[in-house]
Amino acid sequence: MPHMTPRTSKDIVIDAWRAFASRDAARIADCFTPDAQWLAPEGNATAIALDCTHHMIGRDAIVHFLTVTFPKLFVADILVELGAIHANDETVIVEERMQATLANGRRYDNTYCFVFVLEGERIARVREYMDTMRGWTCIFGKEVRV
Repeated sequence: MPHMTPRTSKDIVIDAWRAFASRDAARIADCFTPDAQWLAPEGNATAIALDCTHHMIGRDAIVHFLTVTFPKLFVADILVELGAIHANDETVIVEERMQATLANGRRYDNTYCFVFVLEGERIARVREYMDTMRGWTCIFGKEVRV
């Protein structure tokens, strides 16, 4: 029987991105601890457009966002390009670019940095950073933020 190499933290996060892209709730749920948290900048355009929280608490909330809420805004032509990925033990940092067609017909194109913290082979915390002004302009145009 061949020797199986354990998955690295980098492998775990790359596999999670594949699960996110599948929009398969069971696959996505398997990536997170039950009490996982996902924190994005407060008042970010995606949260405003979807009238949802910027801080998801619990695996079920995260899975619901990725499989039900997210597709209501990002409706077609979704392209996620992973850039640099840096990992040490339980922390993985991912640079990413996402492009999509939005529900309002606009094109979305923004860059992100995600910090994943793992517990074993599951994601316990995600801290999401993005160009919030660019996200706002992609989603709402030049409208003034209130």
